[in-house]
Amino acid sequence: MRLRSSLFACCGLLVLLFGMALFLRGFFPAPVKSFGSAKAKLSGIPEEPVQGLTSNWTKPPSPLFGRVVIMLVDALREDFVFGPKGRQFMPHTRYLVERGSSHSFIAKAWPPTVTMPRIKAMMTGRIPGFIDVIMNLNSPTLLEDNLIWQAKFAGKRILFYGDDTWIRLFPNHFVEHDGTTSFFVSDYTEVDENVTRHLDTILKRNDWDLLILHYLGLDHIGHLAGPNSHLIGPKLSEMDNIVQKIHVELLSKEGETSLPSLLILCGDHGMSDTGSHGGSSNHEVNTPLVFLSPAFRKKDAGYKLFGIAQKSHGSWIKLYLEGNTSETLENLGKKVLRQYMDALKLMSSSLSKIVAQYDMYSMIVGTIIVVEVIFLLIVSTPEALGSTAEFEVPVSSPFYSLLFYLLCLMFAAIHVVVCTSMKTSCYFCNVSWLLVATVIVLIAAVQCVLLSTLWKRCTNGKPQHKSCATLDSSWSELDLLLLLGTFGHTLSLGSSSFIEEEHQTWYFLINTLLLVFFQDVCRKYFAASDPKGKPKQSRNPEDIYCNEQQTTIHGLLGASYCDQKDDKSKVYLRSGGSCEKWLALSSPWVVLVFCRVLRCLNQTGIQWAHEPDFGHWLTSSSHRIELSILTAIFLFLIFILVQRTCSSVSKAALALGLVGIYCYRAAVGNVTFPWKPEKHDISKGITEARFVYVFILGILFTGVKDLLKSAVAFPDTTTNCRGLWEMYNGLVLLAALLLRPHNLPVLLFILVVQMILTRFIWRILDYDAAQITIIYYWFSQVSFYFQGNSNSIATVDISAGFVGFENYVELPAVFLTLFSTYIGPLLWAVHLICYMSSERSRYCSASVGHSCYCFVLLRAIPASAYIILVTSLRYHLFVWSVFSPKLLYEGMHTLVTAAACVMFTAMDQKRMITILKN
Repeated sequence: MRLRSSLFACCGLLVLLFGMALFLRGFFPAPVKSFGSAKAKLSGIPEEPVQGLTSNWTKPPSPLFGRVVIMLVDALREDFVFGPKGRQFMPHTRYLVERGSSHSFIAKAWPPTVTMPRIKAMMTGRIPGFIDVIMNLNSPTLLEDNLIWQAKFAGKRILFYGDDTWIRLFPNHFVEHDGTTSFFVSDYTEVDENVTRHLDTILKRNDWDLLILHYLGLDHIGHLAGPNSHLIGPKLSEMDNIVQKIHVELLSKEGETSLPSLLILCGDHGMSDTGSHGGSSNHEVNTPLVFLSPAFRKKDAGYKLFGIAQKSHGSWIKLYLEGNTSETLENLGKKVLRQYMDALKLMSSSLSKIVAQYDMYSMIVGTIIVVEVIFLLIVSTPEALGSTAEFEVPVSSPFYSLLFYLLCLMFAAIHVVVCTSMKTSCYFCNVSWLLVATVIVLIAAVQCVLLSTLWKRCTNGKPQHKSCATLDSSWSELDLLLLLGTFGHTLSLGSSSFIEEEHQTWYFLINTLLLVFFQDVCRKYFAASDPKGKPKQSRNPEDIYCNEQQTTIHGLLGASYCDQKDDKSKVYLRSGGSCEKWLALSSPWVVLVFCRVLRCLNQTGIQWAHEPDFGHWLTSSSHRIELSILTAIFLFLIFILVQRTCSSVSKAALALGLVGIYCYRAAVGNVTFPWKPEKHDISKGITEARFVYVFILGILFTGVKDLLKSAVAFPDTTTNCRGLWEMYNGLVLLAALLLRPHNLPVLLFILVVQMILTRFIWRILDYDAAQITIIYYWFSQVSFYFQGNSNSIATVDISAGFVGFENYVELPAVFLTLFSTYIGPLLWAVHLICYMSSERSRYCSASVGHSCYCFVLLRAIPASAYIILVTSLRYHLFVWSVFSPKLLYEGMHTLVTAAACVMFTAMDQKRMITILKN
């Protein structure tokens, strides 16, 4: 059976994605049955020992406080209370911390610093698993022993108001509750007013013991505008007033109860310098923890911090104070030190085992699938990238049929043995046998195809489809750069520092690539003849036929493509005058300058993330006029660049959509209205965003209509190309809506570079489809980091998932957040599809298949290598703070690539049908 290389690559990537999903399910296992699921009870305490001294440890301690109020402010950074902002905007809380009856601390949250895992950690005392990042969207019931269950079991009446995550974690635990959704980040006023409106009546009542308040507005402001927004100060002042109200009301009722009350002010996590959270930076893990109660003595100026520490050394301190200098004191000191170290190591090991509950069997099965697929793709490269871009799947041989059945039986036997002998529960052992049989058949089939391909390669020595003649089969500087850069980046993923600062790798590679562009352009224009005056054999597409294209990267691709010798496949380009020459010579430097400017836009990574950048300057409240002017300019330039490929109707929709984007950003307070520069009411921008969505859907509908028309009615390549470009233009408009205003230069950079490449670089230099695909992939990666993204969860802009929605709707929110995060890779992939479809005269019929295959390889190689690396480093110190977030990014990037490859495959299949009909 013969398959097109694009279809073969797409199927391989989908199988690889399935293997990655199974691996992720094992690496981030959902707790099947936690060791702490059983609730502790007083009846479970063992009785007193019969012999020996009696003790009172079995008796429950007397309560210290009568009523407790827990006020949790989401994303409350420690400097919002203990820093300059706290002194300015939270004066009452700051006064209580410094001079009042309180105890205050800087609490450190364990990553991942997202809400649901932090609530579980505070209520159970247990470090959450990293899988809770994903489960944060749909919080399951908390089964472990926790404070809420213990309070309810003790007969305490608990009230809750705020984030409805608590209600999902503790169902039927609160006698009164009113939940507010935590996902609609555009709302930072009503979400807190719905909590505060209950306080006046609740604080005057005496029918409750524990009151929990979870305020969300500060976190929503961080996601919308960052920690330096002008909205932060008023929100902190609002929280300070609430602290004062609760504190005063509790003090006024001290005479009515025998026990003092307690107010706890805390944050579940902090807030990064970009306003997000989820990572392990200091601003994300450091949160304030303030205990306010009249039971605490007021602090004196000379409070001794080491008083308690001196008592903890016990007998060693006693001997030391008595002046004992014998060897006994030294030995006892070493023993105490050794005991401390052993205890720390034991606790650290216990906590690590609690967190690292890997499902090794699921991980191994997923890894086997991934490794088989990547080896099959690499081994099949010469044939899949041959002259016809087809791959022969050997399925008819009786030997391989027998091998397939034997492998299925062997894997089934292994599965039964493993699942019956494992003491711990495993996901892959608990799924239905239908899914298990599907996985076994899939593994056996891929292995048979891999073995048959290897055998054919060893016996024949060459792929069946010979490559066509080429003018130049030697390695060029570009080939070496693309090959070494791709594999060098893959190897760098084994280092935590290279993962944290991965953007630096791509910045270096893209700058080097631009220098190679300049060298090739200079060689094209200034090295056109040899010393004897004879013109050199040209490699530009002005005078070569399709069957004379350069071979793809040797070793990685192995064969060139194109056998057609029809005169219709000649490619003629204008030789261009002096103006075109100098534009081509200057274009790499223009892009280089653009890249350097964008590096200053968003400081990303870990090492320099705290440094101020141009984005912070633009988003500060004092520079809103400058941001407004630049936003208008950027939107106008985006229209100029995009309208070239739009129909007349789409041009009007694009223009109105860009105007609507500015109105939306003005409505939410990011920019100002030119006709209303003074302060205006800030809204959610629901109407304005939906206004833009109408034009986005209209442009996308026009593109889909043209694609269906060319596919169903008649094979019209012009209509097909127009449909693809309309789809691309609709995605550009959606990207402009979701990107924050200070990130619009990134979108402008993508459009400018794509225009430069298609108008100047590709028309001058005869790069083949494989080289162009790798170059596009590199630019997509650097665009990802220019946007401010990193391998930390904190840089995910979840506010994009709520543009135009009044409430949290899961499916649109997930799609918009995913699209907003991967705007760069998606736009570059779609533009590559559009370019390959519209430039059919330059490339032969196999070029689309080759491009798709290379695109899959570029994504599959680092993803597969990283799975192997992270398995070997699963007990690394930074596995949860560095390697695990990167693993999630690799999985989502592969999913996005799979969607683009489906489009590639559909276009390639349609192109071949058109060729056969003609």
